[in-house]
Amino acid sequence: MKERRSKLQILADILEALAQSGEMNISQLLTAANLSYDRLSKYLSELEANNLVVIERQSLEVKIKPTSKGLSFLQEYKKIKEIAVAFGISL
Repeated sequence: MKERRSKLQILADILEALAQSGEMNISQLLTAANLSYDRLSKYLSELEANNLVVIERQSLEVKIKPTSKGLSFLQEYKKIKEIAVAFGISL
């Protein structure tokens, strides 16, 4: 059975998907982050509140983009994860 992802890992997965594509709509991000709509909405609200993503709402279309702060967070998270793995710690 797969190990459950931590909240931090889920946030990083969302940012990683956005970093790779530049921008995504909700359905693309649902698939890329492997989350339900409700959970994705909750995490996106938190990321937006902390200025890690920008959500552009244009009539029926929603585009989500990472901010420079979000990309910096992702880089630092990757460094921390590498160190944790080197010491046998899972995040």
